[in-house]
Amino acid sequence: MPTIIQSVTEQWQQFLAFLPRLSAGLVILLISLWAGRLASYLLTGILNRNKISRTHANFFRSLIVWFFVFLGLIPTLDLLGLEKAVLSLLAGGGITAVILGFAFREIGENLLAGFFLAFSRPFNIGDLIQSEELIGEVKSIELRYTHIRTEDGRDIFIPSSQLFNKPVVNFTRDGLRRPSFVVGIDYGDDTEQAKKILFDAVYAGSGVLADPPALVTISAFMPQYVEMDISFWIDTFQEGT
Repeated sequence: MPTIIQSVTEQWQQFLAFLPRLSAGLVILLISLWAGRLASYLLTGILNRNKISRTHANFFRSLIVWFFVFLGLIPTLDLLGLEKAVLSLLAGGGITAVILGFAFREIGENLLAGFFLAFSRPFNIGDLIQSEELIGEVKSIELRYTHIRTEDGRDIFIPSSQLFNKPVVNFTRDGLRRPSFVVGIDYGDDTEQAKKILFDAVYAGSGVLADPPALVTISAFMPQYVEMDISFWIDTFQEGT
């Protein structure tokens, strides 16, 4: 029993001796985070005055914060006495480096993909996009993910690596959309007259573009009626559409 008490006492004394360094390290990290956010706020103000895109502004803001946190991490590791272990890990490799590499592979992949997408991104905030089966409006763009909101109110966070490696459909990049609908007419009806009526009905609505023109075609011959497909173009950037 005295041995256990002595061991616990020694461990407690070692922890108390280590506590000031731990506290100092946490303070350095917090100061670095605060300084990074302050610098990113000042940089965002400068970028906004120069009318830089919101996407690029978000990217540089995140980059500045991560940079300051990295700068604060170096003295923190030094205070905690972990600099030798980190250098040994980076230089020597081994099984631990392999495990960490696999563990953080997806994080690094997303960060790298977000870096490249920041300068060649095929969409902006407010665009309606589709990535594989996911469709929604872009709400925010970060380094590791893009936040979209679907029609039914779901918030989805798509990893940057998926947006970088997979095809992305942008429905609102130039504002042009082509809605369509189908109607049926009797086999005894005049097809040309039906087309004229459908054209008049489409162009009676507001926002329908004359160029490209609307298109009315016979899409199928059903047992009881002839199916006609009507498609037309609208510009979603115009008011009233």
